Amino acid sequence: MAPSVTHVTGIVAGGVEVRFTQDGIAVCRFRLTETPTQWDATAQKWRDLEPIPYICTAWRDLASNAAESLVDGVNVLVRGRITGVKDDSIYLSIDDLGISLRRRIAYTETSLPSPIAARPVTAPPAPQPAAASRPATGPGGPPAWWEQKRSANWS
Repeated sequence: MAPSVTHVTGIVAGGVEVRFTQDGIAVCRFRLTETPTQWDATAQKWRDLEPIPYICTAWRDLASNAAESLVDGVNVLVRGRITGVKDDSIYLSIDDLGISLRRRIAYTETSLPSPIAARPVTAPPAPQPAAASRPATGPGGPPAWWEQKRSANWS
């Protein structure tokens, strides 16, 4: 009989352990707690049921990525095969793993802003007070007719 595949959503409980086999293959293990809920019609609210503990094991790249990404308290979605039940825990061999976006934002390497976006922004230079005298006519200044018209009140 083939092992049964299941989908679980829960909270990582504790840290993620990573070890390597003699051949250099990464293996990680972490605890996961799923707390099912049930609608209580008399109280008109959701009620938490008994938490279900899982012990999850991942291999190779999935193990390395899980070790880098998971911390205590993160909600995750897991697809895996049940490999056993022992000491009131369900053992899962994980095939796929993802962070739940229900309570947080997750960033990927490609969605992170560039380091340039994080550098401090320099303020533009403060404007200099206008000089009291009018600029002289000549190269770079207003033409002579401009000053004549202005002093004659543009008439």
